[in-house]
Amino acid sequence: MRVTGPFTVESLSPHRVLPTDAEDTAILEALAAETGEPLPPRHKLRTKPDGVPDSGSDFVTAVLDNLAKAGVQNTKKKERLTFATIRPWPGQGTVAAEATYEEAGQPRRAAIVIGPEYGTVGQELVRAAARDCRDWADALIVCGFAFDPQVGETTMNLGRLTVLKARMSQELHAADAYKAGGGNLFVVFGEPDITLDRDAAGLCVVRLLGVDIFDPTTGEVRSSGRVQDDVACWFIDTDYDGDSFFVRHAYFLGGKDPFEKLKAALKADVDQDAWASLYRTESRPFAPPKQGRVAVKVINHYGDEAMRVFKVA
Repeated sequence: MRVTGPFTVESLSPHRVLPTDAEDTAILEALAAETGEPLPPRHKLRTKPDGVPDSGSDFVTAVLDNLAKAGVQNTKKKERLTFATIRPWPGQGTVAAEATYEEAGQPRRAAIVIGPEYGTVGQELVRAAARDCRDWADALIVCGFAFDPQVGETTMNLGRLTVLKARMSQELHAADAYKAGGGNLFVVFGEPDITLDRDAAGLCVVRLLGVDIFDPTTGEVRSSGRVQDDVACWFIDTDYDGDSFFVRHAYFLGGKDPFEKLKAALKADVDQDAWASLYRTESRPFAPPKQGRVAVKVINHYGDEAMRVFKVA
């Protein structure tokens, strides 16, 4: 997410793809028969902006070229996964390339999967890719611009296979970025450790305990030390409908005295009590959701985001 102005927030959020198969047509025909109205005109779903040529193979090649140069970075400066080789995968299926790297001094093989150029990576793609490479790969690296909330803790380890979600920078959409290489173009953001409990009054309280950080140099997953050092902000939709995320609670963290930085940025004094209500890892209590779901979105200092959805009875 990128804040682009005082009242504008830009975000590539997870979305669901509407079905367009025979089952969908049957549903529309049944509705038309029930209402007595004709079928509405059908339009092909647009998966990329108008005027953008169909260059799927060029996009995959560009991503692999940049991945070979930049590697995969986590949120720590010196912890980068660099590849010795990256070769296009000759087989059929979801795997785009095979990569080799070292982990704690031992050679390893990784399967590279590239998500859609315009869209989000879903759980189905991750599980299909895991089936395609589980017999030969030590790690599955899924590169995508955004991920569905379901692509979370349940897919981080599939048997012996470690699954890494590498978020690609939006700069990879630009032609000049394809030639640049380097930089933090591929970042692994660990899964946030979040709990949702009830207080004595029956209200819901969300606690952000930390972030699971994957060290690509050792292959280990560890918990973050201070949450403030790894999380810039986190938001809660206290009544998530499954489609649109509405920010109903907003909390801002960050280390190195963010209070002073905020005062300098606003060029004004800030009410410390009001700031204290926003600078926290435990939410204010809120009523249970009417739709039975609470969504929590966590954003790190690179702008990468992860979202978890809780079902509340």
